[in-house]
Amino acid sequence: MANETAGHVLLKLYELRTEAELRRARAWFFFEFHPKTAEEILQTWLGPGHQSAPYRMVTSYWDMASSLVLHGAIPFEMFNAANTEHFALYAKLRSFLPTLRSATKYSDYLGSLEQVVMAMPDSESRVAIFARYAERQRVLAEQGRQRQNL
Repeated sequence: MANETAGHVLLKLYELRTEAELRRARAWFFFEFHPKTAEEILQTWLGPGHQSAPYRMVTSYWDMASSLVLHGAIPFEMFNAANTEHFALYAKLRSFLPTLRSATKYSDYLGSLEQVVMAMPDSESRVAIFARYAERQRVLAEQGRQRQNL
């Protein structure tokens, strides 16, 4: 029964990912948003609502989903077997997290996400895979090859 309930929660998370506004926000985050500094992230995150909404939607979605794992609503193995995007998000923001946390005095910012990602036995190799993916997406964006695919 517990796995059935967890399966329903996982399917609901997937359903939410397909919602049009979140889908657009995810596309922007992974294909167009390529910050070089923590300051760029802070300007995006803390900027006017209509400009920061896509950033906040994506980061809060994956941190919330991770919190469901940490609180037992979805088994760790099931969540990670069904998802990889949280690794991509973490890979993109990882190096900036200490500065973001310090600047905002939000010491556990994306903490649930970080805990779930880093709990994987092969976390470093997975993060490295998605760091390479993020770099490829950045290059494609600089070449103007992302917009046509959205």
